Amino acid sequence: MNEEIRAPEVLLIDDQGVKLGVIPTREALKLAEERLLDLVEVAPQATPPVCRIMDYGKYKYQIQKRDKDARKKQKVQTVKEMKMRPKIDEHDYNFKVRAIRSFLESGHRVKVSVFFRGREMAFLDRGKAVLVKVEKDVAEYGKVEVEPRMEGRYMRMMVAPLASAKKSVAKEETTTKPAEGEETRS
Repeated sequence: MNEEIRAPEVLLIDDQGVKLGVIPTREALKLAEERLLDLVEVAPQATPPVCRIMDYGKYKYQIQKRDKDARKKQKVQTVKEMKMRPKIDEHDYNFKVRAIRSFLESGHRVKVSVFFRGREMAFLDRGKAVLVKVEKDVAEYGKVEVEPRMEGRYMRMMVAPLASAKKSVAKEETTTKPAEGEETRS
């Protein structure tokens, strides 16, 4: 930028975007100073280097703003964890499966864990059965990324949301509501 440009000649583009051609660096700096702007090297690897006359502060601000907008729009996918036991009651199981479905609909990945205590370690097949049942019950909302496997006293599997899960839920909501003026039968 400005005095830091070491090349003897540069290909100059003015603040309107018009290519002025190859001129000496000193002359390019004078043109930039006359317009109260900066001379910025935009392509240093080119021969001769390409420089542009611009307001460098405004340029940096626009880059920051663009990057901030890009960060706003990106979806942050967090991992939620749902813990269960091998002898889980039906009501507790249904409650937790509903929570897993809502996490998947929201676009989160879910780690489903079955915790074994003491002698329960002898009945790993019960924990596996619980995870297989969870897999079947949430199949329309997510797919299993990591198959059930033992990690210490936990048997874990990872479920990722389906891209179509959100769309299908929205479709169901619109198709189940009666249209205006239509009567519902009871």
